[in-house]
Amino acid sequence: MRVLVTGATGYIGGRLVPQLIDAGHEVRAMTRTSSWLRDVPWAGDVEVVTADALDAATLGAALDGIDAAYYLIHAIGSGSRFADRDRHAAENFAGAAKAAGVRRLVYLGGLADENADHLSEHLASRAEVGRILLQSGVPTAVLRAAVILGSGSASFEMLRYLTERLPAMVTPVWVQTRIQPIAVRDVLRYLVGAADLPPQVNRSFDIGGPDVLTYEEMMRRYARVAGLRRRLIIRVPLLSPALSSHWVGVVTPVPAAIARPLVESLRTEVVCREHEIAEHVRDPPEGLVSFDRAVELALTRVREANVLTRWADPEWPGAPSDPLPTDPSWSGGSLYTDVRSRPVAASREQAWPAIESIGGERGWYSFPLAWAVRGWLDRLAGGVGLRRGRRDPSHLRVGDALDWWRVEELRRPELLRLRAEMRMPGLGWLEFRLDEDGPGRCRLTQRATFHPRGLAGHVYWKAIAPFHGIVFGGMIRNLAAAAGA
Repeated sequence: MRVLVTGATGYIGGRLVPQLIDAGHEVRAMTRTSSWLRDVPWAGDVEVVTADALDAATLGAALDGIDAAYYLIHAIGSGSRFADRDRHAAENFAGAAKAAGVRRLVYLGGLADENADHLSEHLASRAEVGRILLQSGVPTAVLRAAVILGSGSASFEMLRYLTERLPAMVTPVWVQTRIQPIAVRDVLRYLVGAADLPPQVNRSFDIGGPDVLTYEEMMRRYARVAGLRRRLIIRVPLLSPALSSHWVGVVTPVPAAIARPLVESLRTEVVCREHEIAEHVRDPPEGLVSFDRAVELALTRVREANVLTRWADPEWPGAPSDPLPTDPSWSGGSLYTDVRSRPVAASREQAWPAIESIGGERGWYSFPLAWAVRGWLDRLAGGVGLRRGRRDPSHLRVGDALDWWRVEELRRPELLRLRAEMRMPGLGWLEFRLDEDGPGRCRLTQRATFHPRGLAGHVYWKAIAPFHGIVFGGMIRNLAAAAGA
């Protein structure tokens, strides 16, 4: 079949594409920024199309000639109006799929009783998108999952960091809500199988693993599987979802903008009411992956630095995605730069590993306290902070999240350009370039660029300029030394 995967840069989409290829399908990957798929392992095996579900005019070409389309778009983390974006994008996609003659839609939604009282905005939005697609006139399968357990998923990272960093914790009452988690490999197996459903199937399916647990039980069992001491958990009724999400934002890499809708959803019991998907996509003989086994598999991936996709990977509407400006006329106004250069006693090929392995656990080669404070301030402002880390400790791909940066361009062993995703009044980039400088030598050029937005942007740059000598000066000095070593 000819299959379209939307959200191909996302956590599920990035894992689903190679599974569909292995199943023999011809895959077209849809993304808002095609360069983000340039370096993925399966890039040469798919057709990449640039389109945006929020722009209906771009969808016709993306859906042309497609038999089955996977809708894996969700605007969570894009701001307070993410439900409106979800609705608009789903309506556009449903209409375009019908017009293009698509024969099957598959959507991964959220597991919840749609008639329940006080349904969170996150789960209500997921349910609304499912209804829009089911009413599109195209046979649709909505797979409804609760917590997805896999290395790099937002739910797993929340569980992991809360359990590992807090041997004792005061928790809200929602830790007693029952949840039916599912391993990501079972989710992918159901998604691949859903492409072959009979044309008369137009309905939702609940998908979940074999265990029904409370969040408290999940934390205790995670601790046991991870070899940690038994966690002391004290429940209190005073912690609202808003306060809980800010606490999650402090302790885990998941920012409050994403943590809050996820935490609010945990107040709702999410347990499968049927397992009729097995009538069409048979469960494996050994059964579904248990909670303990899913945690073991995910931890193995984390410890081996072999995480295929992460919650931080997806792009979202409204993110700063402009190309690097080359001169002030680009913006019609000011463009601030801080450019520093230093010789390196090594060839470009020898020096490059130090450049590509910057950030994450290795840090930024200068004034760690200043970076930490700026990261905390960003978290308090609702930004991503420095907690996202890296997908891989040594290798990057275009589109990778790298702490509070995004890899915008990568040309080994010449150029690494990062785009800022921290909260600030403007757009920012940090660029590292290696140029030949004689036999066995090269020159490292480090360039920070800032395009201010309004008066606040100009004030921001002037306020931090006195620290550039310490932060940027120390960075290039120590990075050049590491590259030469």
